[in-house]
Parts: sequence; structure tokens; C-alpha cells
Amino acid sequence: MRHGARQMAAALALLATAGAARAADSGPDPAATAPVVTLTEAVRAARAHHPALELARGSAASVLGAAASARASLLPQLNGTASYTRATSNFVPQPGGTVPRAAQGTTSWDTEPLWRFGLNASQLVYDFGETINRWKAADAAADSAGQSVHVTEAQVAYNARVAFFTARAAKDMVGVARDALANQEKHLGQVQGFVEVGTHPAIDLSQARADRATAQLQLINAENTYAVAKAMLNQAMGIERSVDYDLANDELPAIEGEEGAVETLVDDAKQSRPEMASLRLNLQSQQLGLRSAHDMNWPNLSLSGSVNESGPYLDRMTWNFSGLVLLSVPFFQGGAIEAQVRQARGQVRQAQAQLETERQQVRLDVEQARLGIRAAKAAIAASEDALVNTRDRLNLAEGRYTTGVGSIIELGDAQIAVTTAAAQKVQAEYQLSTARAQLLKALGRND
Repeated sequence: MRHGARQMAAALALLATAGAARAADSGPDPAATAPVVTLTEAVRAARAHHPALELARGSAASVLGAAASARASLLPQLNGTASYTRATSNFVPQPGGTVPRAAQGTTSWDTEPLWRFGLNASQLVYDFGETINRWKAADAAADSAGQSVHVTEAQVAYNARVAFFTARAAKDMVGVARDALANQEKHLGQVQGFVEVGTHPAIDLSQARADRATAQLQLINAENTYAVAKAMLNQAMGIERSVDYDLANDELPAIEGEEGAVETLVDDAKQSRPEMASLRLNLQSQQLGLRSAHDMNWPNLSLSGSVNESGPYLDRMTWNFSGLVLLSVPFFQGGAIEAQVRQARGQVRQAQAQLETERQQVRLDVEQARLGIRAAKAAIAASEDALVNTRDRLNLAEGRYTTGVGSIIELGDAQIAVTTAAAQKVQAEYQLSTARAQLLKALGRND
């Protein structure tokens, strides 16, 4: 018994010496000096730099320009003209007319100049609402495009949050892998001491070294996954930068109403979601476009006039004025108006279907996010319980192995169980964060 106690003390002393040497060689942690990116900073960067927002704003500006162009048809039109021509003045007889004797059989290549300066003005008076409804339709389309910018903003913020929590989960998995490697290092030192003093077989040392190598490989893979996740976060933020930074341990707090009645959440989402606002405006635009198409069947009344000065030389100009009242009645257009009405009616039906589809999508998004939050909370509780018990199991396995009762296989299995439980807890926390991010987007809360 005394001999066994001396062997145990020697092994423990060797383990302590090895642990101290590893601590001295490890040096400062590089992550401790790296810049730290928070969740708020990631979302703010995405809203400021992501090119998808510029694309959406450019599209909205284009539609707004189209609305202004449609409005211009309601306003007076004034154009100025200036021209200079040279042309022959050979007489052209008209059927039934009398040809002057001086012009009979006379032609010439000689040209004469003509200067002309003029102003032309026109104004639509009334067309039974065709043009004004076309303008209102374009204006509603512009408002719809403006809401589409908010849709893109919400999507960009959501993508940034998901990318942040994906990288956060990868960071936590690096921590899990480091803890596993540290335990394997501890086990290796322990086994090496026991083998050297002869209390355990040499095969245990080979198994411990293999387990440490596996833990090292898992850490390498986890660190690489973390670096890739930060590169994807950079893309989600719309910036180009190195991945030599760390992430803050930020979490999304509980969302107001996440445990409340689903109908209340769905009603709030239908009122707040920018997708719903955009599609409602799009439906309004298509309905006004249909009214404008119907109004093409009615007459339209317009006024136009022009004033000009013309003459062969700038000092020999003569002015003229003309005015026109025009009533245009579309008796038959080859079916073009009826075709445009059918097209506009189809676009109205499409807009109605899109709005109804989005209503159903809103409900699905809210339900999925709410159920995801509930499941993630339950998974976190279960994983925490599993982690506590697997750690107890590992402690017992370490004690059993130290006393010579347990085997190296039992110790390795216990370590694997701890690592698996820790990974499950990281995954459950990731699911909770992303489910809350999804609920924020589903509710139209672009916080």
C-alpha cells in the first residue's frame, strides 16, 4: 500500500510539473488584444455599407423619377425652336390650278435661305381622368418602392444578426474545443505519470496521445470555422476588412410579446411589416392603372398654340401666330385599349394574390420564430442539465481512473460526452438568438 501511495504521489507531481510548463509556454492570448466587434456595431455597419441598400435606393429613385415624368403630362408644355434652312423655290403646280406664265417650264438649282424662331405651347384640358390616374398609379408605385427600401433594410439587418450569431457560435465552439484539448492534455500528463511509475499499461498512453491529437484537430477545425464565419460576417456587414478581430459575447434580449398570444403578434406584424405596406401600395397602383386604362375609352380635350418669326434674313423677319383646340375621340384603336384594360386587370389580380400570399407568409414567419424561441429555450435548459451531468461523469471517470478502477476508454467516453453536451448548449443558444432575430424581422421591428 505504501508503495502504491508513493507511485500515486510521483504521478501527481509529474502531472503538476507538466501543467506548469504548458502554462509558461502558452504566452498571452492573441484574442485578448484583438479589436472586438459588438452586435450593435455589426448591424450599424450593415445598414451603412451594404450594397444591397444602395441598389434598393437606386431602384426607388428610378421609380420616383417615373412618377414625376407621369405628372409632367398634366402640366403646361412649352418648347422653343430655332432653325435655318436653304431650299429651292421651284413652283409646284397643283391639280386644277393655274400655272403662272413666269413659272411655266422654269426650274433652278438656286436656293434661298429661311430663318425661323418660334415658341410652341400645349396644355391638356380634360381626358376623363386617364392622365391623372396614370400619375397617381406611378406615385403609388414610387411609395411602394420606398417601402421596398425598408424591406431591404430589415433583410440586411437580419442577415447581419444571423451572421454575427453564427460567428459567435463558432467562437464558442473554439472555446469548447480548447477546453477539450486542455482536458486531454491533463489526461495525457496524468496517464504518462501512471505509466512511468507502472500503475497503468503502456497502451493507455497511446490512447491518451491519440485522444489529444484528435482534440488538437478539432481545435484547428473550430478555429478555421470561426475565421470563415467572420469572413461571412464581413460580407453581411458590406465591408472589406481582415478577420483579425474578436466578437463580443452579445445576445438578443427577450422580445416583448414573444410569449404572448400569436394572434396579437400576427396582427402587429401585418400592420408593421414593410412588405405588407409595399404590397398594399402596389395593389393601389395597379388599381389606379386599371382605372386609367378604362379612361382611355373617353375623349380628351387639349389646347395648343405657337408663335414664330421667320424670314430669309435676320433683319427681314415676319411674325405669325396660331392656336388649336383639339378634341380627340378614340372610336377604334384596333383593340389596343381593350388589350391594355385586360393587361391592367391581370396586374390587379397579381397584386391581390401577392398581398394575400404575404399575409400568409407573415403568419408563418411569426409562428416559426415563436416556436423556434420556445424550442430553443427548452433545448438550452436540457443542454445545461446534460452538461452538468456529463461533467460529473467526467469527474467520476477521472477519479476511477486515478484509483485504477476505471479504464482509459471510460475516461475518453466521458470526455467526449462533455464536449458533445457543451456543443449542444452552444447550438441551442445560437438557435435562440437567431429565432429572436427572425421574430424581430417577422414583426417588422427594425430595431
